[in-house]
Amino acid sequence: MKIICIGRNYEEHARELKNPLPAEPVVFIKPDSALLRNNGPFYIPDFANEFHYECELVYRINKLGKNIEERFANRYYDAIGLGVDFTARDLQDELRGKGLPWEKCKAFDNSAVISSEFTPVENFPDLNNIEFRLTVNDEVRQKGNSADMINGIDAIISYVSKYFTLKIGDLIYTGTPAGVGPVKIGDRLKGYIGDKLYFDFMVK
Repeated sequence: MKIICIGRNYEEHARELKNPLPAEPVVFIKPDSALLRNNGPFYIPDFANEFHYECELVYRINKLGKNIEERFANRYYDAIGLGVDFTARDLQDELRGKGLPWEKCKAFDNSAVISSEFTPVENFPDLNNIEFRLTVNDEVRQKGNSADMINGIDAIISYVSKYFTLKIGDLIYTGTPAGVGPVKIGDRLKGYIGDKLYFDFMVK
């Protein structure tokens, strides 16, 4: 399986990082070794100084697909979970300044927190109105809604399937809203879709 991530998919987040709005989806990939499952602790690595949380809705692919038309994209995912795309922000700034790829700052081990639970899509009253939030030490740091995505999940699936064959079990991280920030040892991160808790883990 692979983890497909979409960057700058919320307008306010792009602005807070002083990035231009993308003309098309910004895509990068994490390996399966990036997954952090079952509310395991996130151990801060020693290769950078500033690691930022980015809370995101995550869609699970349930069907093999290539060159998928947007009008059929809803057939290719069956459930939605919640995750965190951890980013070594200072390293990202350095790599971006040199025009180099992002893998070292985005795809490192345990950089992709994923909820243990995924909710079937049919359990959501409106897929275009899914509210989610992240708290750090019980303080709300990020609030988002699927309605605010620049590119919705169907458009994302159609776009990425031009380049990568989607396989059963692949995960699509759909971008983060404004409010990203650094973590420190002792922080406790909780993620919610609506009022339901999807992950709860410590930073060590």
